[in-house]
Amino acid sequence: WWKNGQNPQRRAKVIISDHKDGEIIARVISFFGIGAIRGSSSKGAVKALAQSFRELKSGTDVIITPDGPRGPYHSVADGAVVIAQKQNAQIQILNYEASKFWQLKSWDKMIIPKPFSEISYTLSPPFSVTGMKLEAAREQIKKEMEK
Repeated sequence: WWKNGQNPQRRAKVIISDHKDGEIIARVISFFGIGAIRGSSSKGAVKALAQSFRELKSGTDVIITPDGPRGPYHSVADGAVVIAQKQNAQIQILNYEASKFWQLKSWDKMIIPKPFSEISYTLSPPFSVTGMKLEAAREQIKKEMEK
């Protein structure tokens, strides 16, 4: 689907925290041809929401870590639901696993693949949460994440 971070048919931007650590992530993903939308629920939420709407309208995919910047682990924050519903956007769950990795002692248990490890990606079929109540939509996303 993406070769060297490029897919001529698809553009993508990730919502990343507006804090210092987010700057590091934004610089790293730029090497893969993926842009950044800066902001999170705790800082710059309105700006990130507005930019997400513009990006989706222009045909750019918006990538969201659903548990937000503070968790709890594997929860689904409201932002992913609000963006999908307001823009009538389909959702797909992206998961990756590495054969060898370091696991951080952070709340989200983030993994960093070790050099030369094998990485496998899965992408769910698209699904919609349009018309669902907030809690039902969050549960649907969580259910899809657990598959």
